[in-house]
Amino acid sequence: MENVVLVVHLLLALSLIGVVLLQRSEGGGLGIGGGGGGAMTGRAAATALGKVTWILAVAFICTSIALTILAAQKASDASVVDGDGLLPPATQSDEAPSEGESLLPPTAGGSADPLTPDVD
Repeated sequence: MENVVLVVHLLLALSLIGVVLLQRSEGGGLGIGGGGGGAMTGRAAATALGKVTWILAVAFICTSIALTILAAQKASDASVVDGDGLLPPATQSDEAPSEGESLLPPTAGGSADPLTPDVD
């Protein structure tokens, strides 16, 4: 389900980019660009491309919300900050490591010290 919504979302994004690029520049942005001087009205006429842009934008937002909901349902309750539930079950035990499983490096005076090279 998530893959289908994601593919539709990507197609909507590409379509929205294409439709916006096809529209004629009105020349109102930052005082630059083209556009005729003509009669300046408060509301531009709704063209077919304008309507398609609105439809694609609304569909894009709907798929964005759907993807957010799907991702939230799949997410676990574990927090990276808390550190709970992020380690495999074998390493989450509260028991201290046994004598042979020490997590510290071997001592310098040990007989089988792998950190100290043998001098021959």
